[in-house]
Amino acid sequence: MTETADQTFSDTPVRPPFDPELVPVLEAVRQALPPLSTETLPLMRQQSADGLPGMEPVDLTVGGAVRVEERQVPGPEGAPDITLLILSPTVDGPPRPAVYHTHGGGMVIGNRRLGVEMFLAQVAAGNAVVVSVEYRLAPEHPDPAPVEDCYAGLVWTAKNAAELGVDPERILIAGASAGGGLAAGTALLARDRAFPKLTHQILICPMLDDRFETHSSRMLDDEGVWDRQANLFGWTALLGDRRGGPDVSPYAAPARAEDLSGLPRTYIDTGSAETFRDETLTYARRLSEAGVSVDLHMWGGGFHGFDLMAGHAALSRASVTTRDEFIRRVLEG
Repeated sequence: MTETADQTFSDTPVRPPFDPELVPVLEAVRQALPPLSTETLPLMRQQSADGLPGMEPVDLTVGGAVRVEERQVPGPEGAPDITLLILSPTVDGPPRPAVYHTHGGGMVIGNRRLGVEMFLAQVAAGNAVVVSVEYRLAPEHPDPAPVEDCYAGLVWTAKNAAELGVDPERILIAGASAGGGLAAGTALLARDRAFPKLTHQILICPMLDDRFETHSSRMLDDEGVWDRQANLFGWTALLGDRRGGPDVSPYAAPARAEDLSGLPRTYIDTGSAETFRDETLTYARRLSEAGVSVDLHMWGGGFHGFDLMAGHAALSRASVTTRDEFIRRVLEG
């Protein structure tokens, strides 16, 4: 489809209020981050690599408890190799579960290190190995490059489980935002290609639907984080003129998948005041209707990425604690 943003979004539906404790952080974030566009994309990529202003760099070694390694592994057939970041406990032990991580960034920003900190405590405790994939970004590399890169890295991880100290029967996939959408698309690929078998998918405020048909996909206009214009930019970068039309794969936009049966147990969450709210709720319902066990959480007043950007807030602490407890139970078996 070739609609302009103005044609696609003629009205702005009402949104729920932001949590009051989050509002000062939201205002600071919006001042620090320019609107996403072709002109600002290089700056946004640099800011993503450098980290949010005022945030300390993450020590991936956790004081020496975590081994940090990077590998070049085969990409999709006919495509370049991909880089995997591998985080494993420095203390030897039996084969551990693997968390295969697909980073966020709207399909256009981010790298393999973005977001892995949420799993570091479990790696340091000896409960998991994390493998985070560096997939190619749109618009330079449109669909299907990102999701096929993610799948190629997952296949390599499963086939090399013994070398990584991973239990091949205990691999879960996790991602936030665009990474959540890619995790869902990769899980669909793993199901349909019958390898590897995943135990869980953890979809954090996932980017699932390119069609802009939901209330929440149109309710943020120059406010919040990742508003409808940023979302339009990200989906158009990934899909080009196909965005919103009939020729979009469910692996690129998992909300389009007609059959959600046979997918792994799912943890899925969203804020109530974010663009991806409705597609997240609908995906959770459809997974449940397909017989998948689903843990769904919607956090009232949360904007996109609130738990990362406002970690001190009570809502953020509740969200992170709930997710961390689910992950801990999964990894400890």
